[in-house]
Amino acid sequence: MPATSAERMRAWHGPALLTYGFRPFFLLGALWAALAMVLWVFALSGTLDLPTRLDPVSWHAHAFLFGYLGAIIAGFLLTAVPNWTGRLPVVGWSLGALVALWVAGRAAVLVSAAFPVWVAPAVDLSFPLALGAVILREIVAGRNWRNLVVLALLGVFALANLAFHVEALRGIHAAQGVGLRLGLSTVIVMIALIVGRIVPSFTRNWLVKRGATALPAPPMQRFDRATLLATALALLVWTLLPGNPASGAALLVIAMLHSVRLARWRGHRTGAEPLVAVLHVGYALVPLGALALGLATLRPGLVDPASAQHVWMAGATGLMTLAVMTRATLGHTGQALRADRVTVAIYGLLLGSVAARLLAGLMPGHLGHHVSAVLWIGAFAGFAAAYGPLLASPKRETAR
Repeated sequence: MPATSAERMRAWHGPALLTYGFRPFFLLGALWAALAMVLWVFALSGTLDLPTRLDPVSWHAHAFLFGYLGAIIAGFLLTAVPNWTGRLPVVGWSLGALVALWVAGRAAVLVSAAFPVWVAPAVDLSFPLALGAVILREIVAGRNWRNLVVLALLGVFALANLAFHVEALRGIHAAQGVGLRLGLSTVIVMIALIVGRIVPSFTRNWLVKRGATALPAPPMQRFDRATLLATALALLVWTLLPGNPASGAALLVIAMLHSVRLARWRGHRTGAEPLVAVLHVGYALVPLGALALGLATLRPGLVDPASAQHVWMAGATGLMTLAVMTRATLGHTGQALRADRVTVAIYGLLLGSVAARLLAGLMPGHLGHHVSAVLWIGAFAGFAAAYGPLLASPKRETAR
């Protein structure tokens, strides 16, 4: 058996796409994000009837929260866990089987009207369960108990997906149900936990190379842990009592806490390198989303709740995943860690999409939604076009 990850990947003689978890899941996730939005635009305009048991809005929400994000979470974890545990990565047909489960879930939900009611949920949930089993095996074998919390969050995410399906089968508008809020809350906690580790570290490394002396606060200090606890409690209240003033007040509190946390990371000094700066911009959408949702709860006439929720759904999750996907792809394929013009354009398109969605209420008809959708498609199709060749090709030995 090969002794190292590199040797194991070299021993695989199949497609390069199956040599590391980030490769298939980042590429297919981006393609799905673009394709699903195309389908949504046609459904929104009334020119396409989606063959799904879900109502169109619920399918749209599920496709991105549990479909797209499920893929990106898988790609990240299957790449990060070997670093956490010191064990070999999942490669080859074992990785291909996980990819096939994810693809089957997307297809099953999309055409669920053609099958008995239990088929789509069963097929869709098989992927997070299989992924969880793989991650559990690796964490236990590597005795990496510190990251069991990540596995627990993955379990809650799968539970939220189940709740979404159950609500839909009971005739509840799942796009506004507990399952969606629980899933979104779990993703925000993941961002706060995992990205809260890497942003200050990446920022510190970049600033040190430039000779800076004012550096970010180290990750996971007492303030960070208190912020994470407050975030989990506030999101639990919002998940269970979304219209309650207590949830609105709690969201405003965590908006303040995450703003302070972000300021401690010295992001204002990273403008010269978009690959680092975008991590701070993406994280800034976490407190901004909490602020928008808090105001939407306490002053619904001031902020539209659906638009406020999109600050998290499309903004924080969309930009942060693109930030991680671009950086991880460059780093793990042997490229220089620099954002070129295409990469900066991808970030800009995503931010433009979020802005257009927030302003959609001020535009006639569905114009704002359509503008937002076109920019979203451009961002993810752009990622697939620019980074697809890197993801599908063997790793370069040295960076340019």
